Amino acid sequence: MMEKERNKITSVCVYCASSTQVAPAYQEAATELGRLLGERRLRVVNGAGNTGLMCAVSDGTLSAGGTVTGVIPHFMVEQNWCHKGLTELVEVDNMHERKQRMADLSDAVIALPGGCGTLEELLEVITWKQLGLYLNPIVILNINGYFDPLLEMFRKAVDEHFMRPQHAGLWAVASTPAEAVELIYTEPVWDADIRKMALV
Repeated sequence: MMEKERNKITSVCVYCASSTQVAPAYQEAATELGRLLGERRLRVVNGAGNTGLMCAVSDGTLSAGGTVTGVIPHFMVEQNWCHKGLTELVEVDNMHERKQRMADLSDAVIALPGGCGTLEELLEVITWKQLGLYLNPIVILNINGYFDPLLEMFRKAVDEHFMRPQHAGLWAVASTPAEAVELIYTEPVWDADIRKMALV
């Protein structure tokens, strides 16, 4: 039996929190994820933040020999919210352009725990995938069961016929950074025909 061909991944978008008040387990997972991506010489694309999990992912990647492209709106640069040690800094006009550029630069998405910004980014890219606008793997890294309520909400949306059962395949769920990295290589890249199922 032939082994399934693995995805060709060179660049991974990572969504995550900028909060500095989170439990150490989240910081450790972010650093570990960055290290694993850096060791594979994958480019990390993120929001260029200099605090919280975003900074931990960047520092973990860079310390392992990887590269990081940060995408950030001008107003955040003016507030000194950007990481000064990234490989590349891309300044954009607004938050909408930021999200689009991050997706355009990536072959896969991994979402670590985060607040409203992270959840909004994750839900938007899932919506884009449902509409056939983003076809690459999306992995939810469910550290400490953080995303359990969201995953339950997704299940309820399917049960109540707000989503098709097939839409549950738009994302994959990992419980460790190593599992998340493996999934970006093995989760299927979707076909644009997925948009034919966009309406329930």
